[in-house]
Amino acid sequence: MSQALKVLPLPAADLAAAAGEVQAHAASAPVQAAAAEPASARFWRTGFLAAAAWIIEGLLVRFWPNQVAGFTDWAFTDEFGLANVAVGGVILALALSYGRLGRVPHLREGLRLGGRWLVALPVLLLVWQVLTAKLTILPGPFFAPPQSLVEVFAEDWSRLGLSVAHSARLLLNGLLLGALVGFITGVAIGWSREVNYWVHPVLRFLGPVPSSALLPIAFFLAPSSYAAAVFLVALATFFPVAVLTWSGVASVNKSYYDVARTLGASNLFLVWRVAIPAALPQVFVGLFMGLGASFTVLVTAEMMGVKAGLGWYLQWAQGWAAYSNMFAALLVMAVLCSGLITLLFTLRDRVLSWQKGTVKW
Repeated sequence: MSQALKVLPLPAADLAAAAGEVQAHAASAPVQAAAAEPASARFWRTGFLAAAAWIIEGLLVRFWPNQVAGFTDWAFTDEFGLANVAVGGVILALALSYGRLGRVPHLREGLRLGGRWLVALPVLLLVWQVLTAKLTILPGPFFAPPQSLVEVFAEDWSRLGLSVAHSARLLLNGLLLGALVGFITGVAIGWSREVNYWVHPVLRFLGPVPSSALLPIAFFLAPSSYAAAVFLVALATFFPVAVLTWSGVASVNKSYYDVARTLGASNLFLVWRVAIPAALPQVFVGLFMGLGASFTVLVTAEMMGVKAGLGWYLQWAQGWAAYSNMFAALLVMAVLCSGLITLLFTLRDRVLSWQKGTVKW
């Protein structure tokens, strides 16, 4: 026979002592965390190293002559070196005033976490400079040094900015359309056995086909090249969102539905207030996967038929052998994709705030 467990009440004195111990531990935790910081007292030691790296890199860029072979020297070399020295000066000022940044805890924490990257970046830039402009181990103009990107941004910002605007518009339209249709399809497949019976085989058969393989069909059937590109981006987003939404809805614990039904919940309530909230972590995984796939299709579609955009800019730069412009466009693509991923993480944290502590990615 199983024996029932009895919960013995603690005396009031013991409860008070336990509460006091918890409060004392909580109060001492920030002090211990602060003591564990590498430069918590007055100075930021990693910052001194980062400042030295930026200043040394800037001076080498400024005073180490470039190797010129077959074309004029790289522009903005002096300005780029002085800018790096200025960055080192700013970091040095922050390192010296680190002890006074207690009033700005977010800045202090950001500096502490990003300190090693602030050391690594000038080292990477220096390696890039040595391999391209200084020793021409990677010959120009096929491989451009960092200051060449500054030249592109300074002299071709209008064309590049217009391309970014067109790509952002195309990407957002395709993402929203594909995510919406994929979300509705995934919820329908996960909830309804009848929809699952008819749609699931089609999804498994056509879903793994790369969207870029449908380029000729899309451009032939669509009324315009822009509509075809939007369709391809939406298709690349649709499949991962639909599959992971379906997986999230189908994996909801059935006891949740039983409890809600005993309280008189309708099917619409079960879908909207039980199935969808429980599936949201999976939905966001699908959105992250769809974002990466759609960005790849976006560049391919813009290279094929769209009259503007980053993909078109890459093709234009390649045609004119403007390799610096190609590197600048690739950098802008990386920043754009990274920014969208950051925004999606922010949205996920806000939407899933009620699941804080359970979502580990």
